[in-house]
Amino acid sequence: MAVKQLTMDELEAGLDYIRQSPQDKGVLELIARRPRDNEREALEVGQLNLQSGLEGDNWITRGSSRTTDGTAHPDMQITLMNSRVIALVAGDKERWPLAGDQLYVDLDLSADNLPPGTRLKIGGAVIEVSAQPHTGCAKFIARFGLDAQKFVNSPEGKQLHLRGINARVIQSGTIQIGDLVRKI
Repeated sequence: MAVKQLTMDELEAGLDYIRQSPQDKGVLELIARRPRDNEREALEVGQLNLQSGLEGDNWITRGSSRTTDGTAHPDMQITLMNSRVIALVAGDKERWPLAGDQLYVDLDLSADNLPPGTRLKIGGAVIEVSAQPHTGCAKFIARFGLDAQKFVNSPEGKQLHLRGINARVIQSGTIQIGDLVRKI
C-alpha cells in the first residue's frame, strides 16, 4: 500500500499546531532504538546510558562522518524529534520510527526554547542539547518525500528544529512512554 507524502502546502498548514507544543514540560510519546541499519524497535521502556546512549541502539557502533576518526559523535548520542512534526510528516504512529530518531516528544524543540546546553529531565535520565545540527537526509526524503525534507530544512524549519535535535546523556536512567520531559 502506498503511503501518501504530503505537499508543502499540507505540511505548512500544520505549523500552527506544531508551534503550540509545550515549552517547559512535555511528554515522551515514543522510544525507538536502531539495533542495526534500517531496523527499528519501538520500546515501552528504555535505558539511557552515559557511554552507549540508548541501550541496544547502534549509535556507538555506527560511528559518525562528523568525527575525524569515524567514531560515534558524543554530541549526537541521542536524537529527539517533536511528536507533532513526525505525526504530520509520517502519519500513522507505526511509521514514526522511520525518521531514525530515538525519542519523540511533545515539546517545543526550537532554537529559542532549547538552545545548546539546555538540560532535559526524562524519567530518571538527564540529557543535554548539543549544537550539532540535525537535518533530513536521503533516507528521510525516500520515506517522507522531498517536500517533507524541504519543510524541515527551510529557514523556519531549522529555527523550529522541525527535523529534531541532537543531545548527549548527562545522567543515566530509565525512561518510559508517558514520562514527563522537562527543562531543568
